[in-house]
Amino acid sequence: MKIARSVLIVFLLLMPAFAWADDAVYRYPIDDSYAATILGTPQNLRPDTRVEVPVKTMVLETDQKKPEIFFYDRGLRYTVAFQDRKAPLIFLIAGTGGSSKSAKIVALITNLYHAGFHVIALPSPTFSNFIINASTTHVPGNLPEDANDLYRVMEQIWSQSKGRIDVTDFSLAGYSLGGTEAAFIARLDEERKVFDFRRVLMLNPAVSLYTSASRIEGLLERIPGGPRRIGAFYNRVMEKSTEYYRKGDFVAIDDDFLFAAYKAQILNRDEAGGMIAVSFRISSAGMIFASDVMTHGGYVVPKNRELKNSDLLEDYFWTCLHLSFLDYFNEYFIPYLQNRRPGLTKEELLEALSLKSIESYLASSAKIGVITNEDDFILAPGELDYLRRVFGPRLKVYPRGGHLGNLEYRDNMAFLIDRLRSSTW
Repeated sequence: MKIARSVLIVFLLLMPAFAWADDAVYRYPIDDSYAATILGTPQNLRPDTRVEVPVKTMVLETDQKKPEIFFYDRGLRYTVAFQDRKAPLIFLIAGTGGSSKSAKIVALITNLYHAGFHVIALPSPTFSNFIINASTTHVPGNLPEDANDLYRVMEQIWSQSKGRIDVTDFSLAGYSLGGTEAAFIARLDEERKVFDFRRVLMLNPAVSLYTSASRIEGLLERIPGGPRRIGAFYNRVMEKSTEYYRKGDFVAIDDDFLFAAYKAQILNRDEAGGMIAVSFRISSAGMIFASDVMTHGGYVVPKNRELKNSDLLEDYFWTCLHLSFLDYFNEYFIPYLQNRRPGLTKEELLEALSLKSIESYLASSAKIGVITNEDDFILAPGELDYLRRVFGPRLKVYPRGGHLGNLEYRDNMAFLIDRLRSSTW
């Protein structure tokens, strides 16, 4: 949906001011966690990756039957960057609603290719293209099932790719929800031994899918009128950004404009948090719509309605935008699973959708490590201490960076690559 791209642009433009920190130990400059999440890393503090990377978008054809409304979807889209020599191969898993060419995936592809890796990037199981083409249930969110789907896709892609590249060993990394899913994929690989991953990196993972989603959704409580006024909030943000751009002496949406926008404090901190939550809602909206159409669930689209390629989808988009991930979870996801597994309680399901369900494996596997931030707001109180207890020296915690805001900071990227190369933590 084109409107999602507009919101994402606004999401990048509008942020509160941040302080440039003078920290002798860690010099990522953005102190505020929301500003860090929105702004990311200033260009001059990223690694030098000016050499061209041979990035290609590939399509894995599937035999999934698709409703007419998805006529344009010819298969699962994934992204590769292959070396012309023998090299290690790393699989990347995108975060919630992310494609294989989302901004953070592209940054990882670029840096890892420059570091000498073959790279294969996959979309999130919550991305509509994956739901339509690669999900066995078309109902994302069940971490063990999503891991099975991802692993099957990885096998299929490797089967098609191995004749083209020479590989020394395999690694795996994912960010946000993709980081959490990487843990479940790693455990699955211990049983199947197709890849025998040498290293698995979880970047800013959620400990509990439900808890992290709740914390992001909670950011909408701080906007005027709360979640019910999300449409008015979005429109007001659009007006603010358009007016600021119109009055300013800007020739492009570039670093100059971005920094001018945040210095002008177009949004206060609560509004910035609201925009993070709106971006999450947009990802959830695509997920809910695709799942509902593929399963004929009747949650958004009436069960007896067969959408055609000429049908307008704007009303469905706004309906989905007003549904939170928690609405999806409680009203759609839980009933679906309870229908398959009578007697399943919400408490049992929440436990299964958490790293705690595979804690003994994570605590004992020397190949798995975690990189996160002290101020990552998707972690609930106590969850960072949980990660410290489970992973010990295999956990790296930076003092600031919000949720993935410091991913492209050159010191972070150098450490990430070093951990992938190193034989020890």
